[in-house]
Amino acid sequence: MYCKYYGLKERPFNVTSDPAFFFSSKHHKEAISHLLYGVSQRKGIIVLTGEVGTGKTTICRFFLNQLGQNVKTAFILNPTFSETQLLESIVKDFGIDSKSKDKLGMVFELNNFLLKESEAGNNLVLIIDEAQNLEPSLLEQVRLLSNLETEKDKLLQVILVGQPELNQRINLYDLRQLRQRIMVRYHIGPLEEEEIKNYINHRLNVAGAEKRIEFSDEAIEIISRFSQGTPRLINMICDRAILAGFVAETNQIDSNILKRCVEELDSYSVGQTA
Repeated sequence: MYCKYYGLKERPFNVTSDPAFFFSSKHHKEAISHLLYGVSQRKGIIVLTGEVGTGKTTICRFFLNQLGQNVKTAFILNPTFSETQLLESIVKDFGIDSKSKDKLGMVFELNNFLLKESEAGNNLVLIIDEAQNLEPSLLEQVRLLSNLETEKDKLLQVILVGQPELNQRINLYDLRQLRQRIMVRYHIGPLEEEEIKNYINHRLNVAGAEKRIEFSDEAIEIISRFSQGTPRLINMICDRAILAGFVAETNQIDSNILKRCVEELDSYSVGQTA
């Protein structure tokens, strides 16, 4: 609706995990560095955590674009599977034409695939998003897959991505073997206060705003308080503010517009919980 008015190529504050909008904040840069280090050094199991809306999936998609041609990946989203279904998803996402439908057969085929790829000089990476939803038995299965190795290297690098509850799962006594296999960990924090304005301008520029939309400093202060630096909440309030700016036929998104948007979102939240 407002894209044509402001001359935008697309909506700048969609809440989808689009790597084209990746913002190189301090925490996001550090997260990417940890992932690249863990994979390149074949560390086995890597854990990336962050609160809801901090950009974990966007980081994963951006990370995938940074990998060389010798790295092959499987990316599993929302893994609410049985043990067999999880294996089926991993095998399928690696592009393995599996003839087997039982766990032992699929692990055998996966191991052969990993060995062939390793001999060809390739590195294999499994990313499981929303890993806090994995039952302990599935996390144990992931540990067993991470044990597939040659005399020198791990055949499969595993990245577990999830909310802080993932750490609670991993800290269970029955998963102490998994915990000992985790060689790289990183927790994504919110954007720092001085980064929020740059984040907003970055997304506007990627969408083609070219100075046609400007958020006042007072408006950004309100956004900062509302979002506490959480990217998803920044996107939510900014999208609503630009829509309000379109209705008011203005390029200046000021504090008055933001105050109304915050009131509307707060009223909606109250209505949802009533």
